Amino acid sequence: MSDSLAGLLAAALDARADLMARLHGEQTDAYRLFHGSVEGAPGLTVDRYGELLLVQSFHQSLTTEEIASLEAVYAAALPRLIPIYNDRSQPNSRIRNPLTADQKIAAHLPRQISELGVNYRFQARHEGQDPWLFLDMRAGRRWLMSAAADKSLLNLFAYTCGAGIAAAKAGARHVVNIDFAESGLRVAKESIALNDLPTRPRLLQSDVFPALRQYAGIGQPQMVRGKRLPPFPKLEPQQFDLVFLDPPRYAKGPFGVVDLVNDYPALFKPALLSTAPGGTLFCCNNVAEVEREAWLDQLQRSAVKAGRPIREFEWIAPEADFPSPDGKPPLKMLALGV
Repeated sequence: MSDSLAGLLAAALDARADLMARLHGEQTDAYRLFHGSVEGAPGLTVDRYGELLLVQSFHQSLTTEEIASLEAVYAAALPRLIPIYNDRSQPNSRIRNPLTADQKIAAHLPRQISELGVNYRFQARHEGQDPWLFLDMRAGRRWLMSAAADKSLLNLFAYTCGAGIAAAKAGARHVVNIDFAESGLRVAKESIALNDLPTRPRLLQSDVFPALRQYAGIGQPQMVRGKRLPPFPKLEPQQFDLVFLDPPRYAKGPFGVVDLVNDYPALFKPALLSTAPGGTLFCCNNVAEVEREAWLDQLQRSAVKAGRPIREFEWIAPEADFPSPDGKPPLKMLALGV
């Protein structure tokens, strides 16, 4: 297996040679080196994040021989990268494997990575599970940077605020990032400090539903069916030139349920109403089984029902380090002119 894996990794490197050269020219040192689900080893991903080589396995653990073979391939092709292996084959993708003392220091050291000239804070391991910058979203951040100059942006489910920081770097005049988790916003603060930004993005810790309903002019009551809801920031109605909507697959909270399979319109309608006429609502859906044309049709019908029909749309595909032979990548991105 280790010999066959080495061949797959080498083939993936060859396929990315031109892309990597372009990315380096764009001040990008974070990209996927091996996308196992379509390159011959389902459940295995290998990513470069600056000085780090982040290896993650989701279906089964790598053997000692496989790890050694993998590290040898990348030591020859990309010398001086520091390999860190996260075995995420346990339920809920929890990282299960211990590290040596030196590896632990390297994995928990805060580092700086760059994408399209924007700097971000990164650690291979931290208190959460997911990497602090999702690499398949680079195409979305690239699109946003091309559209953000002198525009206002509302970044929803912002996590570590990569999209909002990219927009600010590209000259957005006003940026609001919303996420419930203080941990992600704390990382965002560190990333903001790594950049010379003409506008400082706002970081708003809040459940997305009450913030979005208030911006949309729908309003958020403090009591529902006789039950007092948790405190939330009070906001005035406001519309933004750009709204970036990248929700998780499923999340349930006191203000509502996020369900990308069964009820995307629950988020889509207030996001649409928070988008200024003539603006763009950028929508993401990362559920593989959701068919993209059916999803687009759902959004178009929801927009008409809300009285804000979609004027035009553009599909944004992940870049070449996330190959999709059938043209149907799991991450679907739509820029909707409204």
